[in-house]
Amino acid sequence: MNQINLLRQTLTPHLKWHGARLGFLALFLVALLRVKTVNLAEIATGFRTNARTSSNYKRLQRFFRDFDLDYAVVARLIVALMNIPQPWVLSTDRTEWSFGQTRFNVLMLGVVHNGVAYPLVWTMLGKKGNSNSDERMDLLDRFRQIFPDAEIAYLSGDREFVGKQWLTYLLIEPVISFRLRIKKSDRIGDGKKQLRASIVFANLKPGQTQILSGRRWIWGRLVYVSALRLEDGELLIVITPDAEDSAISDYAQRWGIETLFGIFKTRGFCLESTHFTDAQRLSKLIALMSIALCWAIKTGEWLHQHQPIKVKKHGRKAKSVFRYGLDHLRSIVTDLDLKYAEFLNSLQFLSCT
Repeated sequence: MNQINLLRQTLTPHLKWHGARLGFLALFLVALLRVKTVNLAEIATGFRTNARTSSNYKRLQRFFRDFDLDYAVVARLIVALMNIPQPWVLSTDRTEWSFGQTRFNVLMLGVVHNGVAYPLVWTMLGKKGNSNSDERMDLLDRFRQIFPDAEIAYLSGDREFVGKQWLTYLLIEPVISFRLRIKKSDRIGDGKKQLRASIVFANLKPGQTQILSGRRWIWGRLVYVSALRLEDGELLIVITPDAEDSAISDYAQRWGIETLFGIFKTRGFCLESTHFTDAQRLSKLIALMSIALCWAIKTGEWLHQHQPIKVKKHGRKAKSVFRYGLDHLRSIVTDLDLKYAEFLNSLQFLSCT
């Protein structure tokens, strides 16, 4: 338990929680790394305290049921831990999955850094399918409340994140620059006529790009339009508030949030294995997972500096930085006494200094 106390002490400067709550968080993080799933029954087995597994399970239930978590503090901790420089590239998207008759639908906004979007604010949508403009605006309003002085390079979003009300919100003062993908069926107007985007860019061949001159009407607002014909023939059409030659390449940063969802789910912490049906409890779980995410990636970055990840013949890395760090941390927490020195070293990655 000495190692758990050391982890609790490391977290203390960042989270002004009661000692017992910090002790729980330390146990939770270590157990999550051990079992690599957010299923509470499994995490309870990873606590390895003198208490029975059933008691640990009840302790987990009490935390997620009763503890009022300050999400703004967690968001600031994530930014500080990862030392994310400004201006920030923001990415927004949803992830959905089902458990029995329960449908989970999470709308999230993250800041992209080195290919991963770190979650800052999120909301549980009590419905299936796409978010609406009000839900997206609320998400950005919450972000601005937490980070009122943040400098934003741009916000990226997929084809769901369009619409007149949404674009109007982004274009009012203070303007939030954006790189938003539109559908090929969306209409583009030049003041005289409107044509479907698929017709406007019908001449593009795979690999070719085109930037329309001047601003065009889309969803009732004037924006600049760039397009790329992908190798599979699909059109990638991106709108921006200003003329940007880099609009298409900028939009690629959006994939950072897809990487995040993969880490949270099948490639990392198996979020789909949660049995939570309550939105608030699931939200708390995501917050704790986000801290574990930072710990793993910072560890992986340090390892990569000292022993670079091997590159396979096809040119891709043998594993991600996240996986590199996660595997290393798991090897430590499976035997804390044997790897005490390595554990002490790993604590430096939960420091903001």
